[in-house]
Amino acid sequence: MEAGAGGGPLSMVMMFALIFGVFYFLVIMPGKKQQKKKDAMIGALKKGDKVVTSGGIYGTVAAVEDQALLLKISENTKIRIAKSAIGGPVGADDGTS
Repeated sequence: MEAGAGGGPLSMVMMFALIFGVFYFLVIMPGKKQQKKKDAMIGALKKGDKVVTSGGIYGTVAAVEDQALLLKISENTKIRIAKSAIGGPVGADDGTS
């Protein structure tokens, strides 16, 4: 009887399951948690909130629509952007106002 160096098919399946489990807990789960947090932040936006887009444009929310925001970036300039383009809120805790 010959002992296989790699083990049987059961040990290979267990190894893949272990690798997937580690990958899930280190990569997939934190990513889902971060996405839920961003979705909640975008859902809570209202008129007057100061935000920064993922492209680096600072502005104030002038109107909230279904899939977009109207962002006031200067006195007479408003732009319409997708909600998914919001990077985050701008507040006193990040040094900008």
